[in-house]
Amino acid sequence: MNAAAFATGAAAAAAAVLAVMLAAFAVGVRTGRHRGVDVAWGLAFTAAALTGCALSAGYGDGGRRALATALVTVWGLRLAAHLWWRARGLPEDPRYARMLAKAPAGAPRTRYALRIVYLLQAALVWFVALPVLAAQYLPDPPGPTAWAGAALWAVGLFFEAVGDAQLARFKADPAHRGRVMDRGLWRYTRHPNYFGDACVWWGLFLLAADHPIGWAFVGSPLLMTWLLAFGSGKPMLERHLTTTPRPGWPEYAARTSPFLPLPPRRR
Repeated sequence: MNAAAFATGAAAAAAAVLAVMLAAFAVGVRTGRHRGVDVAWGLAFTAAALTGCALSAGYGDGGRRALATALVTVWGLRLAAHLWWRARGLPEDPRYARMLAKAPAGAPRTRYALRIVYLLQAALVWFVALPVLAAQYLPDPPGPTAWAGAALWAVGLFFEAVGDAQLARFKADPAHRGRVMDRGLWRYTRHPNYFGDACVWWGLFLLAADHPIGWAFVGSPLLMTWLLAFGSGKPMLERHLTTTPRPGWPEYAARTSPFLPLPPRRR
């Protein structure tokens, strides 16, 4: 890998991610709702991958560059479209409302939102995307490890997309209002979309891991998995479900795996 070229590409990717997040911030200020940052999350990863692909031409193997870029773009655009469709016409996301309510007394709320919501997520996107950028600068064609990563990415996308579709259909039926989704993939894990997201990012890491330099970026999928399973993903959502009365939730949580897909526990 050409270290200087990679550093230039990583810096350009950071600028692309920041541009997406600042655009989302401008929309959030205008509308008074900051939940649009979730849509920007997928778009920012896509912008980073496209920037890296453009600047790695002549340095990285063409097949590996195309594979890494395509996988991130498909994942990012699907996620952004899904979250945009789900949030249409809804008020502010309670997560961001609680987060912004913690702004220090006297601190401008808009500036606090920029720092805590948008700039923090921009830094996370850039860090998590580093294995993808590294893969784009590797000069060798994809090996078995990289293709195994592509297969793991496909498993992750399946869990995310199918889980989201199953939940959307369940919620669209008025007969299910107030009930807990416990069908399809949701029968085996309480968070198929979070599990799928973890698989996606471990798969993308493997695109770079068939070269020794790729292991320097193992912190990226580790951080993403921690956020999903122990940080701002599963724990935050389950705290909301626990504090908001929902019939059947304690029983569902008792029999269903919290993250990894497993057969339901018997009572």
